[in-house]
Amino acid sequence: MTVTTAITVAAGVFAPGHLGELTRIVPFELADAVLEEGGLERRVRLLPSRVGIYFLLAMCLFPQAGYLGVWGKLTAALRVLEPAAPSGRALRDLRRRIGAGPVRRLFGMLAGPQGQPRTPGIMFGGYRTVSFDGCKSIKVPDTAGNRAWLGKQKASNGQTGYPALSLMTLVETGTRALLGAVFGPGAEGETGQARELLPLLDQTMLLLIDRGFDGGDFLAVVAAAKAQFLVRLTSTRRLPALRHLPDGSFLSVIGGVKVRVVTAAVTVTCHDGTTYGGVYRLATTLLDHRAYPAQALMTLYHERWQHEITYLALRHTLLQGRVLRSEDPAGIQQEMWALLAVYQALRIAVTDAVQSVPGTDPDRASYQIAVQTAQNLLTTAQNITDPGGDLPGDIGRAVLAGLHGPRRPRVCARKVKSPLSRWNKHPDGKPHTTCRITGITAHVDASYHQPATRRRKSVTAAEGP
Repeated sequence: MTVTTAITVAAGVFAPGHLGELTRIVPFELADAVLEEGGLERRVRLLPSRVGIYFLLAMCLFPQAGYLGVWGKLTAALRVLEPAAPSGRALRDLRRRIGAGPVRRLFGMLAGPQGQPRTPGIMFGGYRTVSFDGCKSIKVPDTAGNRAWLGKQKASNGQTGYPALSLMTLVETGTRALLGAVFGPGAEGETGQARELLPLLDQTMLLLIDRGFDGGDFLAVVAAAKAQFLVRLTSTRRLPALRHLPDGSFLSVIGGVKVRVVTAAVTVTCHDGTTYGGVYRLATTLLDHRAYPAQALMTLYHERWQHEITYLALRHTLLQGRVLRSEDPAGIQQEMWALLAVYQALRIAVTDAVQSVPGTDPDRASYQIAVQTAQNLLTTAQNITDPGGDLPGDIGRAVLAGLHGPRRPRVCARKVKSPLSRWNKHPDGKPHTTCRITGITAHVDASYHQPATRRRKSVTAAEGP
């Protein structure tokens, strides 16, 4: 039996320039557009710059393969091109000719919220929920150039590891799509990096923020961007109670911004009888306790952890925990922007598929299935063009066929082997094994906002920041 497959690719030397079905999201016209502003060759070569863009993206889909291995994936279904396979040096020179600018512009074209207002988990009280968070676990080769740029990780026991990037992203929590990203040595700290992303906020967004970002000056800038915020406060912050509200919250001020403070004792009960918990204090610019009840805000804050799943998909599912390839800062920047662009292209494909079935929660979609399907479609050079207007495509159909069931409430034991991690010996009171959660209670009480030994002290509004 003979099986034939029709493959539609660009003509001539442009044929290897594709990304399988993801080419629909990163079409030839988009690749050419980002190159026109820089990185486009003056004459058509045997390795055109457009092909280089897709080669860079394919590198991120196959992090375990070398240059020639990635090229083999791009041309596996194009047998006629095998004799003209370039050398590893030629592919390296192709990367250098393109530079980081076009790939950064490509990510900027793809970045942005993807969820529709009616999609489950996208909106809260009329606002789109987004979050900031940082990641410092993306390693780069230990070369002199990379060390000079990023330094070396150090631990109290003297051990050191690979240099690591400090990545900060703004994410739509409902779909885990990237709205923006910055990375580098991180000398300015996470708050400094987050400030670079503040222009992406607008009045339609509700920003969920970790307690490391609760500085008064930072929150004032967030408020100036017209976005609402819900931030967890550090345990040492003292705030004036200007007015107590019926739901147990109270009005206060931070950095000159009027906020509402919600404090609750959260207790988690596991199926084996184990209990743990703590006191959470949240501050928000959503001042109406009737429209935004304290219990609802406590429940909503848990959505900030969707950001951690974003990094899980980026660092482990897509990158497979591997060290980046490039041995110099310019190459690292180019490779990192390509990695972010591929992550976002896959997230767009997943979200489009989920939203084609109204009422489906994006949390149920498997990013791993999307990655594996995209890899297969690239190797076989299938679905590069979309003449029929099939929105889900093969990636979407695979994702919809493998939807996860409703999320099970459970607590997973945090096991960290890296001696450089601050979580290596961090006692958090949680069970040492994975347990099913049978109950979560949150008792809202304004009296938790400061210890009993300090409640007699009069607090003025000047202490807010």
